[in-house]
Amino acid sequence: MDGLGAKISYLALADRVPVYLDDGTQVGAVARVVADEGQDIFHGVVVRTPPPGRRDLFACRDAIRELRERGVVLAVPSTDLPDADADAPARTAAAEADGGPTGNLRRLGRWLGQG
Repeated sequence: MDGLGAKISYLALADRVPVYLDDGTQVGAVARVVADEGQDIFHGVVVRTPPPGRRDLFACRDAIRELRERGVVLAVPSTDLPDADADAPARTAAAEADGGPTGNLRRLGRWLGQG
């Protein structure tokens, strides 16, 4: 896709960057990068879909074709992405990325609006 800028590392990916299907259709925006920066492990991103029916979906790294300066391109249809709040690996990875599981799952739950 043209116009999305250069390929970037997950470390440079900003929140609210648009997320696109391979055909250029925007399906949402990055709500959160899920990574363990200390171990330099990128797990994926939480994609927030637009209203109505706003949802948070988890795109694991294998579901992402490219990370670009001005957009993320998915390698799979958005219908293949699980809900972020229902995806145990996403919750675990997010907790680990924040420094460990103790208390971090509660913080993730609050971030997802569940606590």
